[in-house]
Amino acid sequence: MQSDRALLQEINEPLAAAHGVRLLLWRDDLAHPDLPGNKARKLKYNLEAARQQGHHTLLTFGGAYSNHVAAVATAGRLYGFKTIGLIRGDAPGAGHAVLNPTLTQAVADGMALHYLDRNTYRRRSDPDFIAEQLAAFGPAYVLPEGGTNPLALPGCAELVAELRSLTDFDALAVAVGTGGTLAGLLTGLAGQQQAVGVAALKNGSFLRAEVDALTEQAVGQAFANYSLQTDYHFGGYAKYSAELLGFIRQFRERHAVLLDPVYTGKLLYGVLDLIGKGHFRRGSTVVAIHTGGLQAWAGWHQRFGSIAD
Repeated sequence: MQSDRALLQEINEPLAAAHGVRLLLWRDDLAHPDLPGNKARKLKYNLEAARQQGHHTLLTFGGAYSNHVAAVATAGRLYGFKTIGLIRGDAPGAGHAVLNPTLTQAVADGMALHYLDRNTYRRRSDPDFIAEQLAAFGPAYVLPEGGTNPLALPGCAELVAELRSLTDFDALAVAVGTGGTLAGLLTGLAGQQQAVGVAALKNGSFLRAEVDALTEQAVGQAFANYSLQTDYHFGGYAKYSAELLGFIRQFRERHAVLLDPVYTGKLLYGVLDLIGKGHFRRGSTVVAIHTGGLQAWAGWHQRFGSIAD
């Protein structure tokens, strides 16, 4: 595990220099050898609550390549919980593909996998459906898809204090899927400095209401010190283009940092484009947050080949 200072990396980009913006990258992808990134931060206080409530099992939901599912399985192995993953889609075998790398590792980490067809999966937030699952599988601490709930926010908020102890900054930038990480950062900022959320999914304008609801539930207020950028989704969640993949390759060549095509590639593409458009004032320091998600590359290569090489 590296020191905090080693996790803060200067990103020397000519575009940023030309616009007078200092760009830093927080390497949460390196924060823990087995359980890095924002998913670990979201789980921190949920795991404490599970222990306090006497649970020995974690039950959660996700797609077949889910970073969250992977993180819950790893957390179970590290901290002594049984884990159950309710996975969207068909089970392997019977004409369907074998386990992908994400689910293979989840099983190796001790997770029991059960599959839900897409219509059934849509009920994942329905209290009656959750009660049915608990009746079937036994008592468990239930984590929502993506890991976003009120207890996810404090772990993400702690990153703000970590960064403030290392550097002055004017803005934090993070990829947005469910909105939990951005909401947590906003509670940590407490109205100071700016935050920029780069939506990883198409038609992500609804996320502002999600983020505001999360912060209101967590700390009793919504915040105005952030923008939600919805133009960098490259076609939608987990969609990509040759332009995005080329950017990821070039970024790795220039900075020795691997981004992922679902979240952080879109984040850094968007941040640099915003710098070029003058979104950040001259003299600003912007910290982009690498939230991890690199486990997804193994499944990506399995499906599409080594397109990031």
